[in-house]
Amino acid sequence: MRIVCTVTNDLSHDQRMDRICRTLVAAGHTVTLVGRTLPDSPPLADRPYQQHRIRCRYHDGKRFYAEFNLRLWRTLRHWDFDVCCSVDLDTLLAGWWLCRDGGRALTYDAHEWFSETPEVVTRPAVRKAWRTLGRWLVPRTDARYTVGPALAERMALDYGEPFGVVRNLPVKRPYTFSENTGGVILYQGMVNPGRGLETAVRAMQDLPDCRLWIVGSGPESGNLAALAEECGVSDRIWFAGFRPPDELPEITSRAWLGINLLEGDSPSYYYSLANKALDYVQTGLPSVQMDFPEYAALNREYGCFELLPELDAAALADLIRTLRNDPARYAALRDNCRRAAGELCWEREAPKLREIYAAVERDLRS
Repeated sequence: MRIVCTVTNDLSHDQRMDRICRTLVAAGHTVTLVGRTLPDSPPLADRPYQQHRIRCRYHDGKRFYAEFNLRLWRTLRHWDFDVCCSVDLDTLLAGWWLCRDGGRALTYDAHEWFSETPEVVTRPAVRKAWRTLGRWLVPRTDARYTVGPALAERMALDYGEPFGVVRNLPVKRPYTFSENTGGVILYQGMVNPGRGLETAVRAMQDLPDCRLWIVGSGPESGNLAALAEECGVSDRIWFAGFRPPDELPEITSRAWLGINLLEGDSPSYYYSLANKALDYVQTGLPSVQMDFPEYAALNREYGCFELLPELDAAALADLIRTLRNDPARYAALRDNCRRAAGELCWEREAPKLREIYAAVERDLRS
């Protein structure tokens, strides 16, 4: 099939979509990934699928979403394709408009529960608008899938349609972890609201022998830098900014502990399964995860995480100190990560994606 996947990012750092597009190409499909051009977008890397960027006048807020969907529709209406894969709710309106007359399939790849994200869930009018849009559009899709079982269950209840699961598992890599006692605590990912990074910065006040590396960029970067100055820990925090995906394994291998801290007030975060948690496992890096359903379920099976019951700086610092003072406990976590890495990899997850699109192809041909 000829498949077009649509996202609102600039394509340069979306590891999930890179894995998905490569897998679909390997299954015999022709794939084009469509995103947007940002003021600081780097050049596109060579990929085995086609890439296209759309330039917008606006870059956030309701004007951006309206403009992007309009420009997306205007661009793709001239293209010849069989399937439009709308990634998240913010591209689904254009996808439905392009596929509404039949003859094309519309799939929905939900990276998150869009109306329940931290940026939306606390704004009643905005949340209502996205919920209304989702409840109207999602039942009109031909296939739906998301990143974890708990999220799939919650969204199925919200939208009245079943969701498949394609987890954000990394490609299997050689085991590269080295004995590292330098106390480097690593966060990798978008620096967005609700990621618990303020808690991590404050915890550094009670962890004088540790350093924090924040590898990523986003709207909270400036606020976090100011907070680090205020807390007197800026000399032990490295704001690395965006790094290309192929650099991340080497950076991760130099860390002592990974963190994935999330605010539980957001249902999208509470039921999430973030790719960074699984990237840490694949690199053999023990990590701190929130005691939320998906992370707790993985920990029961593999024992590869330290779970944080509440997002609190003192509690986080105490957990990290305990781990620093217990080398045997840390070594057990590291060994469990190494064993889990063989199972929690994209090579085992990719067949689920291929089957979803094989079913879509059968329906199109029938």
